[in-house]
Amino acid sequence: MVDVILGLQWGDEGKGKIVDFFAKNYDLIARFQGGPNAGHTLYVNDKKIVLHQIPSGIFHEDKINLIGNGVVLDAVTLKKECDAVAEMGVDYRKNLFISERTHLILPTHRALDKASELSKGTDKIGSTLKGIGPAYMDKTGRNGLRVGDLLDKNFTTQYIRLRLKHQRLLDNFNFQEDISKWEEEFFEALEFLREFKIVNGEYFINEKISQGKRVLAEGAQGSMLDVDFGTFPYVTSSSTISAGVCSGLGIAPQKIKEVIGITKAYCTRVGSGPFPTELTDETGDFLRNAGNEFGSTTGRPRRCGWIDLVALQFACMINGVTQLVMTKADILDGLDELKVCNSYKINGEEKNYIPFQMSRMDIEPLYKTFEGWKRDISAISHYGDMPGQMNTYIDYLNNFLKVPVKYISNGPGREQIVTV
Repeated sequence: MVDVILGLQWGDEGKGKIVDFFAKNYDLIARFQGGPNAGHTLYVNDKKIVLHQIPSGIFHEDKINLIGNGVVLDAVTLKKECDAVAEMGVDYRKNLFISERTHLILPTHRALDKASELSKGTDKIGSTLKGIGPAYMDKTGRNGLRVGDLLDKNFTTQYIRLRLKHQRLLDNFNFQEDISKWEEEFFEALEFLREFKIVNGEYFINEKISQGKRVLAEGAQGSMLDVDFGTFPYVTSSSTISAGVCSGLGIAPQKIKEVIGITKAYCTRVGSGPFPTELTDETGDFLRNAGNEFGSTTGRPRRCGWIDLVALQFACMINGVTQLVMTKADILDGLDELKVCNSYKINGEEKNYIPFQMSRMDIEPLYKTFEGWKRDISAISHYGDMPGQMNTYIDYLNNFLKVPVKYISNGPGREQIVTV
């Protein structure tokens, strides 16, 4: 049996903490897509740590953690992460496995990412410059190198061939930056990677399922950044939705049971792209500062706005979401009133669907207003103790989305989750 946890907005919904919270109920936690452009923030023993590639179940010593084939892996970043979790007393070598089909991010992928983004000028996507897009392009172009290739004696020859191909592309961009330091770190990290438990991921995970083990599939980024269904071209390069679990781990669709979708109580976005409910006023500044809305990977300030139920309903539909987790509800404590976008006005007409190309349209969000609760909810541990105004807010979301909010996160701590 496989359950899925994924984000329903533009990423940064707080998936790391939620996976960590649910991990105790599972035997295996697996990342199924994305790369080091995703930062999952956890607070363990009051200490903050950001995981970019390691599954968020790593702090449960009796759980197996798998980096699936749908991920693109940066060996340098992985080495730094492993050092960080080791400092916190975690023996990652015991319970962290990597699928042999997982593609590697090469130093030239990072260079190509930077060169491509610079060439776009004011039309840049807002890439994290981690090499994610070029790595996935090599994967679909059948040129990439995979973790399993590390065990091949001809790996260096294969790398040199691909590097020469990348260099020709970099010359076309007139990219002059020296990446020799990146390559030095890369080959050092590869030696570290060779010491890992590299497994045939699809057989590995299906064997666990056949043994009755419970699997939690962990997504990165958010549904509105999906390469097919997100706000293209301002998207990531992988399938961030529940369908990506099957191709990203090698499991059949009928193995999936619960799809747990995560949404903030408001909305944020990093980088460029359409964001209908964005607030550029004092309320937007309040949400950013109160919510510490700065990218865990890049440090960039996040754009903030009201929750968008048109986009959220769309995300629930394409993912088959069965239950919701609302994060950062406590950030709304200081507001006199809250707003919820429940439809768009496009070309003078009210619409309740996501259009084909949001960036080409003038979208006016239409709102319903709610009274704020003006009360600190961070210490509340039972839903019955929540303010009545919050109950009204949650009830509206439940009725609109036809998917129940089952959990509310009311603070960054591992224990700050209220069951509805």
